[in-house]
Amino acid sequence: MAHPYEIKVELTKDSQLAKVDFNNLKFGQILSDHMLVADYDDGEWKEVKIVPYANLSLNPATSALHYGQAIFEGIKAYKFDDGRVSIFRPDKNLERFNKSAVRLEMPEVPQEIFIDGLKKLIDIDRNFVPSVAGASLYIRPFMFGTEPALGVHPSKSYKFIIITGPVGAYYNKPLRVKVETYFTRAASGGVGFSKNAGNYALSLYPTRLAQDEGFDQLIWTDAKEHKYIEEAGTANLVFMLGDTLVTPGSDTVLQGVTRHSIMDLAKSWGIKTETRNVSVQELIDGIESGKVSEAFAAGTAATLTPISEIGYEGKIYKLSDPATRAFSNKVLDYLNQLRYGKVDDPFGWNLIIG
Repeated sequence: MAHPYEIKVELTKDSQLAKVDFNNLKFGQILSDHMLVADYDDGEWKEVKIVPYANLSLNPATSALHYGQAIFEGIKAYKFDDGRVSIFRPDKNLERFNKSAVRLEMPEVPQEIFIDGLKKLIDIDRNFVPSVAGASLYIRPFMFGTEPALGVHPSKSYKFIIITGPVGAYYNKPLRVKVETYFTRAASGGVGFSKNAGNYALSLYPTRLAQDEGFDQLIWTDAKEHKYIEEAGTANLVFMLGDTLVTPGSDTVLQGVTRHSIMDLAKSWGIKTETRNVSVQELIDGIESGKVSEAFAAGTAATLTPISEIGYEGKIYKLSDPATRAFSNKVLDYLNQLRYGKVDDPFGWNLIIG
């Protein structure tokens, strides 16, 4: 059967590969040679192509710049010892991407463009996938409205792009986080579950205020009462409460692929798991009583980053030494071995492109 979308390829004549220092990778600062670009117009996806990475030319009235129709994803690819490249669970990212698209009244992206285009793009730029331990290729699919006209309505045209770049760790130390009790990330019935640009824009000011106090990130709480924990600024939150692995869950919380994978692993190991409301008071009481033995952030960029201290209402609550945490260290080690192809993949999470 013929592929419904022909993916045209134009290779760069000026590769940047030789300039990359793979032993000194700053997150998001280095981009690979090529990008995938697809355009949507007149109710259908049209030209799909892989072209040299380059600037975009946009009309000043481009709708996304004014009305915020912009969504994205974060995925990682890893290099095995035998040179093969694997993308970690991109099908889950496509699923979430299209849920974001529906909520923001944007067109869904077909698998043949998202997954097949991604595989072809990574294969072309496979030399940008690091072989250095702990490093990976970060993959950023995104889409935005491109209609060159003002007026509050869904754009009539869209551009879908995938860019990639080699990265090291997003966080390189345990996190000090502050429980946010005034500012709001998302409200029930809103767009908290979607990965849209606006969710991140409104987080920047409160996060900077917390960083001025010496914290790394915020723990967002619900918009109505600031009573229940939601997520951190760039990742989901997971806690070990007694013998149960617990993560907050609601329509205001991003359905993280890494979080989902960690919860699935815990279940497969016979650990009890719960996705439910977690109150700030339950967390604080649990830290003070010793019931909360582990707390960490989980996300594609963050992977699994331990939380060492939590600030709440002027007081600092210290957690156990991250080096002693049994579950966190076990799951991080297993995920690393799985994603780098050092152990079998019983879940079928690695999409190997050869």
